[in-house]
Amino acid sequence: MLDKEKPNIENKRKQLIFRSNHRGTKEMDLIMGSYANANVPHFSEAELDDYESLLRHNDPDLYNWLTAKEDPPEEVANLSVFQKLMAHKFA
Repeated sequence: MLDKEKPNIENKRKQLIFRSNHRGTKEMDLIMGSYANANVPHFSEAELDDYESLLRHNDPDLYNWLTAKEDPPEEVANLSVFQKLMAHKFA
């Protein structure tokens, strides 16, 4: 069973990296893409799920949260992948 799960996880990683690099706005492509390229290959399954849920938010909301123009919802702010993203955006 583990052999079947591994390719699915790797496919999910590839999909998340692709989605991060093709957000729709250049700013978010750069922020999310560089973050995903550096971090997604090392994420656990739980982190991959959390990151996938983060990517469901639209670019304007994500951008406003990342630039502190708006406070993110509590369920987003509490995600470790979001906290890592906040630290990454200035790296």
